[in-house]
Amino acid sequence: MDALLAFAAALIALRLAGLLAGRWRATRRPELAAWAWSLAAYAVAAAAIAWGEAAQWDARAFRVYYAAGALLTVPLLAVGSLLLAGVRRAAYAGCVAVGLGIGVALVMPVRGAFALHGIPAAQDHLGWTPRILAIAFNSVGTLAVVGIALRSLRRRPLGNGLIVLGVAAAALGSGLAGLGAGGAAIGIAVGVALLYAGFVTPSRPFTKHSRLLNRG
Repeated sequence: MDALLAFAAALIALRLAGLLAGRWRATRRPELAAWAWSLAAYAVAAAAIAWGEAAQWDARAFRVYYAAGALLTVPLLAVGSLLLAGVRRAAYAGCVAVGLGIGVALVMPVRGAFALHGIPAAQDHLGWTPRILAIAFNSVGTLAVVGIALRSLRRRPLGNGLIVLGVAAAALGSGLAGLGAGGAAIGIAVGVALLYAGFVTPSRPFTKHSRLLNRG
């Protein structure tokens, strides 16, 4: 059942990533490209959970899961938020972060035996470097996403609220070990659905009345 839930979450995330990519092709808005890649990373993470639950966890499945879920998703979300806020240099920082994350995931030693089911705990199989990098990436990325969402809450109250809820749902699913692989998969599915809804929700129209309010 956990494998099926994770596979379904991967399909949902991949579909929504494709829809965002289609919007990017139509508009060429850079934040849409970053957000599409972030949802694609969620899809890969969910697919890795399905792989581990269906065929038993090993170093390969865990490496893919850790790369996509712990090192790529939140930094890519943050890049999209920064680009939306007009910080164009975020694209270069995002490329560096993605390259560093993938490089670390490829070379990091993975030790220890894996249980048949359940997402493996990073502290049981990884050294300090990839774990500290994941903490740094996720902490800074989450601060950027939530900070920009709160800063522009008046202009996009619904969209930014959904983005914050989406980040929280995905983090809750993967952060609570008691939920298991199925809970993590549900968290990813709910999270990417909320994130997508937040990404595509239009801004509140900036009317003459709102300009007068802002001046006051």
